[in-house]
Amino acid sequence: ALRKARVFVAGAGGLGSAALYYLAAAGVGTITVCDYDTVDITNLNRQILHPYDRIGTGKAESARKTIEGFNPHVTIIPVNKKITPSSVARLVGDADIMLDCLDNLETRHLLNRISVKNGIPLVHAGVSEMRGQITFLMPPETPCLACFMDTRDRKKKNWILGATAGVIGSLQALETIKFLSGTGPVLTNRILFWDGIYSDFQAVTI
Repeated sequence: ALRKARVFVAGAGGLGSAALYYLAAAGVGTITVCDYDTVDITNLNRQILHPYDRIGTGKAESARKTIEGFNPHVTIIPVNKKITPSSVARLVGDADIMLDCLDNLETRHLLNRISVKNGIPLVHAGVSEMRGQITFLMPPETPCLACFMDTRDRKKKNWILGATAGVIGSLQALETIKFLSGTGPVLTNRILFWDGIYSDFQAVTI
């Protein structure tokens, strides 16, 4: 089931780094990595896909090189393009599931619209400082992202401890693997909050 799966990962930053490693390690057959940004030295504390010598390289291409070296039996499709209202459906294509590893609300809601319209599950996650959240969205069985998250983006961008992105990105991979393999219940109708300061998990019903 994993070998035949097609996964769309939006973002090859902190969340995407952890998620992609574990998806590839599990043997997910085809992974599309979409990110139009380039590797910056300020990213390296949390974006563990990208080594120092790839500063200035496109993140999607850097992710491909890293994952192919890690597991050459996985097909990685790098997409160095911005997700826009006119391109999102084409970029996602026939994916079985999408991972929201993004850092801005506008693009998150573009993925959400495709999730609702085309019935593609969306594993949403977000991190800030030493805290994170994750949920599994599969409308109409669950609410969609717009049901509980504002469409307006905050101007302020908080710092992120690298290990925080590692924890939440790993959970995204776990939820994806459980769904694709039919192993165990996923986080439908629940948001799992993690507080790294107090090492505390709390699940809230939505």
